[in-house]
Amino acid sequence: MTSFTLDDLRELLGSIAGVDESTDLSGDIADVPLADLGYDSLAMLELAGHVQRRYGVPIPDEAVERMTTPRGTVDYINAQFATVG
Repeated sequence: MTSFTLDDLRELLGSIAGVDESTDLSGDIADVPLADLGYDSLAMLELAGHVQRRYGVPIPDEAVERMTTPRGTVDYINAQFATVG
C-alpha cells in the first residue's frame, strides 16, 4: 500500500500556483489550518488534482471541505489509498 506523508504534502503545497512563495511549510504545521498557511479552497482543489494525477486516487471536489489541516489532508489521502488499494 502506498503511504502519503506530510513531506509529500509539503512538496505538493509548494508547487501550487498562486500561493505566496514566502509561506513557510517547514516546522510543525500538521495542525495549522491550511487557510492560515494561505491555501484557500481553490488551492485545495488544485492540490486534489495533483494527487489524483500523481497517485491515481480519486479525490472528489467536496473532499476539500474535510481537508482543513495538513494532518487531516494526509489522513484523508491515505484513507483514499486504502479504498483503491
